[in-house]
Amino acid sequence: MKKSFRLLASGLTLAIVMLTPKAQACTNFLVTKKASVDGSTMITYAADSHYLFGELYFWPAAKHAPGTMLKIYEWDTGKYLGEIPQVEQTYRVVGNMNEFQLAIGETTYGGRRELSDTTGIIDYGSLIYTTLQRAKTAREAIKVIAGLLEEHGYCSSGESFSIADPNEVWIMELIGKGTDLKTNRKTKTTYNADKGAVWVAMQIPEGYVSAHANHARITTFPQADGKTSITSKEIEKIDNKEVTVVYTHDVVDFARKKGYYKGSDEDFSFSDTYAPIDFGAARFCEMRVWSFFKDIDKSMWKYFDYAKGHDLKNRMPLWIKPNEKLSAQDLMNFMRDHLEGTELDMRKDPGAGPHGLPYRWRPLTWKYEGKTYVNERATATQQTGFSFVTQSRNWLPDPVGGILWFGVDDAATSVYTPIYCGSTRTPKTFAVGNGDAQTYSADAAFWVFNKVSNFAYLRYDVMSADIIKLQQKLENQYAQMTPIVDKAATELYNNNPEDALEFVTTYSVSTANSLVERWDDLFEFLLVKYIDGNIKQEKDGVFKWNEYGGSPARMINPEYPDWWKKQLIEATGDNLLMHEE
Repeated sequence: MKKSFRLLASGLTLAIVMLTPKAQACTNFLVTKKASVDGSTMITYAADSHYLFGELYFWPAAKHAPGTMLKIYEWDTGKYLGEIPQVEQTYRVVGNMNEFQLAIGETTYGGRRELSDTTGIIDYGSLIYTTLQRAKTAREAIKVIAGLLEEHGYCSSGESFSIADPNEVWIMELIGKGTDLKTNRKTKTTYNADKGAVWVAMQIPEGYVSAHANHARITTFPQADGKTSITSKEIEKIDNKEVTVVYTHDVVDFARKKGYYKGSDEDFSFSDTYAPIDFGAARFCEMRVWSFFKDIDKSMWKYFDYAKGHDLKNRMPLWIKPNEKLSAQDLMNFMRDHLEGTELDMRKDPGAGPHGLPYRWRPLTWKYEGKTYVNERATATQQTGFSFVTQSRNWLPDPVGGILWFGVDDAATSVYTPIYCGSTRTPKTFAVGNGDAQTYSADAAFWVFNKVSNFAYLRYDVMSADIIKLQQKLENQYAQMTPIVDKAATELYNNNPEDALEFVTTYSVSTANSLVERWDDLFEFLLVKYIDGNIKQEKDGVFKWNEYGGSPARMINPEYPDWWKKQLIEATGDNLLMHEE
């Protein structure tokens, strides 16, 4: 198949097909209303995979006839898993946000491998996009997820989900229960006696932020008291706003049954039981959480050794209170982290080369003289398919209140463009079907942004400055336009909601398409400025000519750093030494 993503229609049925092996390399930040500067709830997500094509998914709202079935395909591989009954009404979804400002992100933590259910129909990608089409709030999303898992079985490995609506932010962690095949004596059919999953969902307290990055982070949690903490047997009570914790009734008992845990209910830790921490989980995963936390609360430096994988008993808290409230632009920049400001800064060691490239090509670990070493895994990474920052704002009408700030490719060299959740179509440059992972398209955002970033990787120290300059300029412009668009769209919505939908759609589409055109211009500028290792002189994008106007002004040729010269001399001896007569 040529396409990395496609939509299949069977009657009114939509299904996802993504031909990508599981990424297990994503990052989510979660921000509650009172921790944000404007009262938004926000989550971030980076879908990191070397196989993933970055594009903006879209499902229109639809009504479905009784008996309609939804075909389920595994998001990562495209494997057909089965079909489930479709609901009567599904909601419009753009990317990972629906028309009611509900947003969902995820990170894969894997966990105990034997708990994968080979008979399950629902994978983690289906959970996200099916739930977004069926739920209006975070609490309803948890109910939908729980119901899908219980009824149809879960075929993926351990996952952490970020779930946000305009009022609340939740973290939900789950893992399958393995495959225990039994035969029904009467029907002679085989079934999985352990179908479903064990999970814990917790509301992030107001004024706090959380994060997860490919490792389970929920440890101990309040046991069911019938008021603030309930089990899945009472899940209908989740509609009560006093409830802040929900978990499967057998989450502890199942662990005992499998021999994973022998302690008391009160001391039970979900993460330590179903996904025990080790060096790799800390260094590659928790490090990204720590780097975010340490930037918003300086006291988090006390967990640096833990994040480096050296003090695994000193677990970080699940959520913290930031020293200052955060904006959407703050989160965009946190998604661009390369461990700057630490001894692990990826720009600073010899692995960065003479041009300070903050990336290391895979594999993530490597061997030398019998010992295993690591390449750091920072939040920003070259293999990102797409990433986003969501804003859900309860003081605005839903079509206006929800913004998916969407970007493709490496977040450090990308731009987050505003996609309002009221959008009824997607920009051509981000649309599904405009190119794929193995088919170049000149106006596909993914290919245009990769063209810029991959060129910049050759001389990152100098080219990244030009990229960041334009990146920040555009995102600042979008931020300044947001209240203007909000106001106009709200006024339209109060008179004619359909006009408001068209307004936010047109703005989202035109802004995104214009961005990609501007980024293509940037590539041409970088190619001219940095051709053949030179740096041409320019001011405000205009290149300078020599005094005669016949050729470019004298080009700049910055020297290699001294540390690189020293290593080269040590490796080559006198081979490169210039002998004087």
